Amino acid sequence: MKALKHLNKYFYKYRSRLIVGIIITIIAKIFALFTPRLVGASINIVSDRLDGKITEAVFKNDLTINILYLIGAAVVAGVFTFLMRQTIINVSRFVEFDLKNEIYQHYQILSLNFYKSNRTGDLMNRISEDVGKVRMYVGPALMYTINTITLFAVAIIYMIDRSPSLTLYTLLPLPFLSVAIYKLSRLINKRSTIVQQSLSTLSTFSQETFSGISVIKSYGIEPSTTIEFEQLSAENRQKQINLTKVQALFFPLMILLIGVSNLIVIYVGGMQYMSGKIDNIGTIAEFIIYVNMLTWPVATVGWVTSLVQQAEASQHRINEFLNTEPDIKNTANQLTPVEGYVEFKNVSFVYPDTNIRALNDVSFSIQSGQTLAILGKTGSGKSTILDLIGRLYDVKKGSILIDGTTISDLNLFSLRESIGYVPQDAFLFSDSIKNNIKFGKEDATDEDVIEAAKNAKVHKNIMDFSKGYDTVLGERGITLSGGQKQRVSIARAIIKKPNILLFDDCLSAVDTETEEKILKNLEKLTKNKTTIIVSHRVSSAKNADQIIVLDDGKIIESGNHDSLINRDGYYKELYTKQLSEKEM
Repeated sequence: MKALKHLNKYFYKYRSRLIVGIIITIIAKIFALFTPRLVGASINIVSDRLDGKITEAVFKNDLTINILYLIGAAVVAGVFTFLMRQTIINVSRFVEFDLKNEIYQHYQILSLNFYKSNRTGDLMNRISEDVGKVRMYVGPALMYTINTITLFAVAIIYMIDRSPSLTLYTLLPLPFLSVAIYKLSRLINKRSTIVQQSLSTLSTFSQETFSGISVIKSYGIEPSTTIEFEQLSAENRQKQINLTKVQALFFPLMILLIGVSNLIVIYVGGMQYMSGKIDNIGTIAEFIIYVNMLTWPVATVGWVTSLVQQAEASQHRINEFLNTEPDIKNTANQLTPVEGYVEFKNVSFVYPDTNIRALNDVSFSIQSGQTLAILGKTGSGKSTILDLIGRLYDVKKGSILIDGTTISDLNLFSLRESIGYVPQDAFLFSDSIKNNIKFGKEDATDEDVIEAAKNAKVHKNIMDFSKGYDTVLGERGITLSGGQKQRVSIARAIIKKPNILLFDDCLSAVDTETEEKILKNLEKLTKNKTTIIVSHRVSSAKNADQIIVLDDGKIIESGNHDSLINRDGYYKELYTKQLSEKEM
């Protein structure tokens, strides 16, 4: 139960609702327990009339009063049972809402390294399936526990008052029922877990198949993919059947033990009535109703125990992530404006998840409002520099300064708010094109969106769609071509008008003519902004104030375009090669 202590703050938060719910539960059960006594009394009235102990008028009067009491008690019990569910079950929904928000907010602050070492499906499962199991503990498990305790406390007092010995015989089978349901619930839980894992595998396979359908079609492997899916489906079907076989035992077992208890009541109660130990025949009917009322709560003891076990396991999984400390911590509370001066001092960086050395003793500086271009071979460390400026990782060796302040001493939100980042692999959401562009600035007007799209040279492409800017994109922006996705991503970055712009080879999917038009527009937009362009093309870098060339994490060349083409090196070689390709 240690893991479930995390929920105590929510119980305290909603304590008033829970207290009201407990009071309502007690009232509901008290009125519900009027039924057996009233039914027993009614049967005794009928018995007395048959024996001639009371007159017809008294019989009708007493029976009518009992029936009215019975209806009244049932109505009151029903109303309070409804209110009980509205209070306690609603609290479980509030806790579910709060817990999901807590997990989601914690996910937001965790670093990229966390996401590299954990699967998306597992992250989703903990915020959905695991939270759902915790909700069952906060809601139904808590409600039925209160319900059972209240019902037993009141019912057993009533039963002992009527006949202590018959009470003992009546309750005898109930512990066996509870133990049987507990063992059955554990088996159901075990097989349910297997089914959930199987469903997760099936869902993951389906998701990957649909996401990569173009690759599957291009390689013509639809038949083999179908066969694999059928095998997974067959395995899932068998596991579902195995679960259903166990679940099918639940209610028959409960009905069997209810029947046994009823037989005991009738037999023992009948014997006691005949021997004179029980004065009224109505007591037997009263006990039969008690048995039926107590059987389900007893059965829920095993079920509730299983729910608590599942919630404990799920909350433990949730706590694993909630207790994970982010690698990147915001140590500065004060929001500070960022001008854009960037300096790297002897920065070396090794990726913690792969131990790959990405940068080795890198030093450079770029004044606010200037443009820096970074070129180099694949894997030379270009994108790593952009990740470090956005503080997606912290360096262990060397230092990064922004406006003369160590980057870790800056407010993280101020830093990232001042950055417009365009990744190489443009990620677009399954939303309208307008909202994808406004993602960079939620309060942007339609005119701002159109202006940003025009500057990114994607406005005409958008207008070619029948719904224009209201066109809803497919998953990861699949509706658009690679070049269109990159340009929408550029529009998203420039619409917020940040002081630092980071472009990570974001023009690789557009033709050189479009590239030149975009670069001319960007040159105007970035006039007073610090701009860092990562590229494989000299055409994207030649107008930069400063150019550095990386190789194996080290700076091997630096200068401007004119100085670099006048000396032999990687930049000149790349420039000559790309120039000849263009002329061809």
